[in-house]
Amino acid sequence: QVQLVESGGGLAQPGGSLRLSCAASGRTLSRYAMGWFRQAPGKEREFVAIINWSGGSTDYADSVKGRFIISTDSAKNTVYLQMNSLKPEDTAVYYCTARPPGPTVYWGQGTQVTVSS
Repeated sequence: QVQLVESGGGLAQPGGSLRLSCAASGRTLSRYAMGWFRQAPGKEREFVAIINWSGGSTDYADSVKGRFIISTDSAKNTVYLQMNSLKPEDTAVYYCTARPPGPTVYWGQGTQVTVSS
């Protein structure tokens, strides 16, 4: 079992930045893929970014490419999502995920991000 706790959400102005954190505990994550998803009101949950914990390879949704950066800190067992040049359409609840080899996916409880002037 893996526990994921997100933090860092809040209110930002358009063009501003926020950094989300996801603290993971319960397992060694060296073979895990860590990701971020988001769900806006009235919309389906969508993929945002993913990182391979061991190799560091990353992938991003087209809508955030060039603006968001996903990274890990092994010493802190934490995954980050640096969000720059925020847009109102980035407003959503952001969820952290941890995926070991196989079909299991662990989810965090989510953190609200609101982009508004």
